[in-house]
Amino acid sequence: MPNVAPAMKTLWIMNHYAQEPGGTIGRTGHYALAKYLREYGWNTLIIASSVEHNSGRQRLRKQESFRLDTYDGVRFLWLRTPQYVGNGARRVLNMLSYAVRAFCHRYSNQSVRPDLIIGTTLHPLAAFVAAKLAERYKVPFIFEVRDLWPQTLIDMGRISADGIQASLLRRLEKWLCLRASRIITVLPKASEYLKSFGVKAENIIWLPNGVDLRDFPSPPPPKEKDTFDLMYFGAHGTANGLENLLRAMEILERRVHAKPVRLRLIGDGPLKEHLIKLARTLGLKSVVFEPPVPRSQIPSVAMDADAFVFNLIDLPVFRFGISSNKLFDYMAGARPILFCSNAANNPIQEADAGVTVQPDEPKELAHAIERLLDRPRDERSRMGQNARRYVEQHYDYASMAQKLSVLLNEVVQSA
Repeated sequence: MPNVAPAMKTLWIMNHYAQEPGGTIGRTGHYALAKYLREYGWNTLIIASSVEHNSGRQRLRKQESFRLDTYDGVRFLWLRTPQYVGNGARRVLNMLSYAVRAFCHRYSNQSVRPDLIIGTTLHPLAAFVAAKLAERYKVPFIFEVRDLWPQTLIDMGRISADGIQASLLRRLEKWLCLRASRIITVLPKASEYLKSFGVKAENIIWLPNGVDLRDFPSPPPPKEKDTFDLMYFGAHGTANGLENLLRAMEILERRVHAKPVRLRLIGDGPLKEHLIKLARTLGLKSVVFEPPVPRSQIPSVAMDADAFVFNLIDLPVFRFGISSNKLFDYMAGARPILFCSNAANNPIQEADAGVTVQPDEPKELAHAIERLLDRPRDERSRMGQNARRYVEQHYDYASMAQKLSVLLNEVVQSA
């Protein structure tokens, strides 16, 4: 008898802020996983907002209420939502609009019936809609935890731990945990938090963010230049704490070095204008603000760096760990990394790929930059190669897709 290929199964991912390839922000992880899941018998539909986060770009034309696009076999369903900038009322309206449109949309015209639905908490309404759609189609629901709601908002001081908002969000989070067939979390230490809702440890799977190494070839060593280029690319938001970098550069500019240090801040976000004004107030001459670049250009831009800097403010929620897209991009870029964070996990320390610095300490950061600059070039190169090897071993999306496919098959079979 002739061999018959097994029928492809269909996965839906509800991710409000999902990013298509060619965009300017780092949320392409679901696209990368979906691209490789096809090799394991899964077609994926990613259901996302039409408005790009941070930039506010509207993907849809005026007459469109939705559009279905396909990239490398991965389908994106863009649902029209209102544009916004920052974290004000219009962003909340954008979230509500996405949830309503995602729940009410007539999917039969755009995709085949799902075999499984993943809902991700970049905000909890997207996961809630995913759970309700899974009920509608009578298929399993997987809850993907990327941000802890309401704990992140509480730790950032945006809502009270005893307020009604926190109470409602906590109830929703618990409902999602108990409704899900499995829980995926990108945070390595989140299991203790999730188990407090009564979730069994064996139902919690750690699947971090990563990098698509097929699109990120190993770069050559940095070229000798007149300046030492320290690079940051990513969001300019509250949690990133980039004011710490500017104040460290202010300290460095008052000192004499054999080679001047230049900080390149590449990206966008709600605090970018504030940071530009602060740099002007401090009289910084060695800080350059640059617009965001498409993800496809990140590997070539990263080659210009002599080192990268990763910075987070000190928040209690980071006791559950971090899983930052930009950090894995830095590691793939094969350069030493200044890691400014108190997070529970530290990939840079584990890989021996740079220098760890306490957050919110510009004097300590300035000193760390000087120490890195004074190290022999061969030693900096060794750190960069350590970073590349570590990300190849642990954070390649191609291998993570295989792990995810095993989980998806187990959930469907048990259902």
